Parts: sequence; structure tokens; C-alpha cells
Amino acid sequence: MAHNVLVTVFCPDRTGLVAEITAALFDLGANLGDTNFAMLGSGAEFTSVCELPDVVTAKQVINDLRAIRDLSTAQISVIPFTFETVHGPTGKITHRFTVRGGDSPGLIARLCEVFVEYKANIVRLAAEKQADGDYTIRFSVWIPEENTDSCAATVRNTAEGLQLACDVETIAPN
Repeated sequence: MAHNVLVTVFCPDRTGLVAEITAALFDLGANLGDTNFAMLGSGAEFTSVCELPDVVTAKQVINDLRAIRDLSTAQISVIPFTFETVHGPTGKITHRFTVRGGDSPGLIARLCEVFVEYKANIVRLAAEKQADGDYTIRFSVWIPEENTDSCAATVRNTAEGLQLACDVETIAPN
């Protein structure tokens, strides 16, 4: 038998970090499902839904991860994952939006409201402040087929109204 857990590691970023974390999980017999890694400032966050053999405990996962160089003081959590491990239909990405320009408070909230208006589901979101002060937001979104054109147009118009550039990419169905 196996059980599903959510493994999260937050620590300073460095080269080789993802390789070492995933190797340690592999050595424990973990099968990685949805997995994310992101630099957050000079920090890094690794998150993964893992299927573990029943004999592997959360404490064992934490101890093995803490044994990795520079992770002895990292924030590590391993908690039961009780949701489905496979995406439903609204988890399939149909469009990618990239919005660029000056940063302003409430920017992400304003753009997200547009997706709600068109019953779109944000599958992934990544935002990054550039050294030059510009801000880039990437949305990977599922949009109901009947709302795709109007949603994309409204996101573009909203971005342009905020003096931001907006690119939209349609993802071909599998």
C-alpha cells in the first residue's frame, strides 16, 4: 500500500537543490506527482504531492531532507494529502497569459477578478519583480470554451487600461 503526502521545503536557493531534494525522495521510494519549484527572492520553495510506501513516515522524509547540505534549518513540512491526485477538467490549461509592465498594488487581484467573471480557473500563477522595476505575471488558465474569446479580450483590455503589455497563447488540446 501507499499513502499521499504534500512535501514542502522552503530554504535559501542554490544550484543543485531540486536535484538533491528529488533524489532524496526517490531514495525513500516516493513517486512524485504534481511538483512545483520557484525562487522567491533569494529563497526557494519546492512543493510536491508524493506517493510514499506505507512504511515511510513523515518524520523519516523530514530527517532525510534535513540531511541534505544547507537544509538542516530549512522549513520542511510533510502532511497528508487528502485531495484527488489527478486534475479534473478545470485543471487542464487552455491559455497562457503573460502580463508585463509597471507594478502597482492590487494588480494581481484586478486581473484575477476578470478570470472569475468568465468562470475561468487559474491553474498556475507566477509573478516576478524585475531588477529594472518591471513586473511580469504569468497565468496558466482553463477557460470554458464558450468564454475564451471574451475572457482573453477582457484580460487584454484590463492590462492595457493599466498600461501593461499582455500576450495570450492558446494551448492546443491533447
